[in-house]
Amino acid sequence: MRHKVRSRTLGRQTGHRLAMLRNLATSLLRHHRITTTVTRAREVSRMTEELITLARKAHQASDASDRLAYKRRVFQVIHDRDVAQELFDVLGPRYADRHAAAKSGGYTRILRVGSRKGDGAPMALIELVQD
Repeated sequence: MRHKVRSRTLGRQTGHRLAMLRNLATSLLRHHRITTTVTRAREVSRMTEELITLARKAHQASDASDRLAYKRRVFQVIHDRDVAQELFDVLGPRYADRHAAAKSGGYTRILRVGSRKGDGAPMALIELVQD
């Protein structure tokens, strides 16, 4: 039974899977658009939307200690300082007025683009939604 199982294993051990998803999330935040398989796109979408929500909360936080706590949670996932800085300076304010204070998510879009030539895996284009 799959009770309370929230994520897909993607055929990898935990450390490898988390590193792969971190790299995909970093690439998505750097380039604003990447092509990957559909299942990877779904997982990296979840991770990226959570990171953007944290950046949005850091932008809206009034207390400096709360802002620092949100930044530290993002730095646990994103190890590239330039990407993290862009996340807080550009993407957080961009999506700050997108939803009411209680809602989050809806920052990424997944479009299916066909099959991969080598093994026939379903491919998807994942991109950040522009406001």
